[in-house]
Amino acid sequence: REVLITAFSTSSSSATLPLTLDAVENRSGVSNKVTSFTLPLGATINMDGTALYELVAAIFIAQAYGIELTFGQQIIVVLTGLLASIGAAGIPMAGLVMISVVLTAVGLPLEGIGLILSVDRILDMFRTTVNVWSDSCGAVIIAKSEGETLTI
Repeated sequence: REVLITAFSTSSSSATLPLTLDAVENRSGVSNKVTSFTLPLGATINMDGTALYELVAAIFIAQAYGIELTFGQQIIVVLTGLLASIGAAGIPMAGLVMISVVLTAVGLPLEGIGLILSVDRILDMFRTTVNVWSDSCGAVIIAKSEGETLTI
């Protein structure tokens, strides 16, 4: 629980990493071999919450400006959103910076970022919590696939 609270309050999966490592090892029984590889990797490139945010934000901005996205543009939004989330740093507000990549890819106005700027801090807290939770779940899934016996 304290891992998710820390993730929520700091909006940083990197800052939460030591707590995540400790919790997944000591509470879930995942080996150090698995956690020391999967969790730092996940904190770096596994940004599920950020990917979802970028996709929804791009669609919201398009709708707010009355712009209809074609199916091809929607596919581009998905692909660039996923790639941008992989490239996003595990620090506060990184997703907001990366949304400009998604908007530019489909020709949406960058001024639309102003529409979500006022609520982004709150959304960032939830995004980070999702990111850290999914990193932890990934470590447990990998441990199970490696035949480890877990305490959860």
